[in-house]
Amino acid sequence: MRQITQESVSAFLNNQSFRSGNMKVSPSNNKNYLYLHDNIIAIKDINTGAISITNAGWQSNTTKERLNALPNVSIYQKKGVWYLNGKVWDGKLIDVN
Repeated sequence: MRQITQESVSAFLNNQSFRSGNMKVSPSNNKNYLYLHDNIIAIKDINTGAISITNAGWQSNTTKERLNALPNVSIYQKKGVWYLNGKVWDGKLIDVN
């Protein structure tokens, strides 16, 4: 796992701001947002801890790596199809816990 992935996901999970390279974490209105290339790829409700993810329309290895660093997320790709926790996933916003 890349260092930038570890640092950005740690900030995201700990409700801290972060910015480095193509990653940004920004808390706002009781939610914490994880951005990749200015696209929101994860949202955390600061009050409940609930996390939702999306690939924001980008089926890239980088998007997959960043999301796989989150708890309760296991994404893999087979023949161009993405799977989230063993089920076909279209990349749209979904709750993961």
